[in-house]
Amino acid sequence: MIVMLVLLFGFMYFAMIRPQRKQQQQRQAMLSSMKKGDNVVTIGGLHGVIDSIDNAKQTVVLNAGDVYLLFNLSAIRLVEGDPATQPATPAATTTPEAPATPETPAASDADKSDDKPANEA
Repeated sequence: MIVMLVLLFGFMYFAMIRPQRKQQQQRQAMLSSMKKGDNVVTIGGLHGVIDSIDNAKQTVVLNAGDVYLLFNLSAIRLVEGDPATQPATPAATTTPEAPATPETPAASDADKSDDKPANEA
């Protein structure tokens, strides 16, 4: 009975607690690496550029298109980095695709006549 309880706690640790701690550490590292000029996304979906960070007050000022907004650091969901230092995304390459072929066989004339109303006399 005690062995089962120990196994249950071991499973709970590796399945729930350990991944949550790892995720918290990654988020903390992301927030601590933020700097002025980084593109960020808030938890509300607002995209902006960091204007200033106040670690003492745990706040950040974002420039969202000539509008400066003050947010708590906890409101930052994603840091995209400085746009000048990010590599350019390669242009989408287009590959010629084979023409689409119908997967169903063409309907015969007998099938088409079922849709038409009967001739009226």
